[in-house]
Amino acid sequence: MTAFTVALVLVVAAAGLLRWRRPAWYWLAFGVTLAALRVLVRYRSVMDACGLTVPPARWRLSLARATNRPIPDPRSPRIRRLRPTRTGLVLRLKLRPGQDVFDIAAASDRLRHSFSMFGVTAREVRSGVVEVRMTGYDVLKRVQMPAETETRAMRVPVALREDGSVHYRDYRAIPHALTLGATESGKSVYQRNLVAGLASLDVALVGIDCKQGVELFPLARRFSALADSPDTAAELLDALVARMADVYRLIRTQQRITVDVPDAEIAADIWDLPDELRPTPVVVLVDEVAELALYATKEEEKRRDRIITDLVRLAQLGRAAGIYLEICGQRFGSELGKGITMLRAQLTGRTAHRLNDETSANMAFGDIAPDAVLAAIQIPAELRGLAIAGDASGGWHRIRAPHTSLRQAVNLCNRYADRTPDLPELAPFRPTTGTATEFVPSAKASPATA
Repeated sequence: MTAFTVALVLVVAAAGLLRWRRPAWYWLAFGVTLAALRVLVRYRSVMDACGLTVPPARWRLSLARATNRPIPDPRSPRIRRLRPTRTGLVLRLKLRPGQDVFDIAAASDRLRHSFSMFGVTAREVRSGVVEVRMTGYDVLKRVQMPAETETRAMRVPVALREDGSVHYRDYRAIPHALTLGATESGKSVYQRNLVAGLASLDVALVGIDCKQGVELFPLARRFSALADSPDTAAELLDALVARMADVYRLIRTQQRITVDVPDAEIAADIWDLPDELRPTPVVVLVDEVAELALYATKEEEKRRDRIITDLVRLAQLGRAAGIYLEICGQRFGSELGKGITMLRAQLTGRTAHRLNDETSANMAFGDIAPDAVLAAIQIPAELRGLAIAGDASGGWHRIRAPHTSLRQAVNLCNRYADRTPDLPELAPFRPTTGTATEFVPSAKASPATA
């Protein structure tokens, strides 16, 4: 008996230590079994207490009265599958007639307390079937990306969602995106994860970093073009607009709209072209977009209008030509001048780290998910990297990118430097890398960088 008691104390102590220091290990060792039992045992009573039951069918009531039997209990959604994951449980429910996914979503906080879980989210899989994802611990406190993620063309994993699933940046589904964040909010780490994920793909990276290139130049070996000043950025964007026009001419000549060509083979963008003719897709990363929109003189105002016009054109027309925009900045508001709100309307994906003002949060989510505005401005300063991600569908999630140091991102870019394509239109802006102090971003560099 003494040995059993000692062993029990050691197991409890080990469980407590794991829960404190390694919550993921605790969940896999102890938590998942306890949580599954808790859900199965409490399920009916919790559904009834949360108002997620429906009265029994009329024929059941009639049969009970006719046979003088007790009245049947209210019916709760039927459990179709209970699947444990590395971060929690996934419960798939078949709704009863009259129930809706919004009923489950509205009761998510009560379900979280009743099942003693850290978080509960619900989404509709198909008509009448709801997937409830429950997390057993705070997965965003110490982000650990799964060892295996889904790989697809122009789709990279960049962060972890609060429900334990992976947040992907899918350029085929959401071609252009806006990323905002105050100083020390984790925006640069998110950007590094994005570049690191794109480095291994067959894609051309183009960077515009008006902080003299200090953010993007260390990654220069994987970039096909870099601009480190507004003057160089204006010329680089002009070259991208010219490339876009050339790609559209190529698509037009290869459109295959004759009568004997099936509809599925008619080309409307670069992904419909044969592999040997398909141009390389281009991802344009703009760091600190406000630096491109500010001006102090008449000449700078003309340059600014030229830059914003090119960005709007690329955002409106660049998707089919395989040109995708990643606009980043600390501040994004209508006071940046004309064309800014037009540009924002074309940026479907929205990601906001901690923001210093509500105006930027409104610019990010006010037109697609108003309830995400409050969540964006309430991110605590000590949780660097925590962000709100949404899109034009109106849905939003809390995400956090794993910490990627600049050295790790540089090593990845250097490893895949051989994948950097040479684009003739962008050749004057190809960065020249050599010693640590050498930086020649383009042949048309501004006087400040020449």
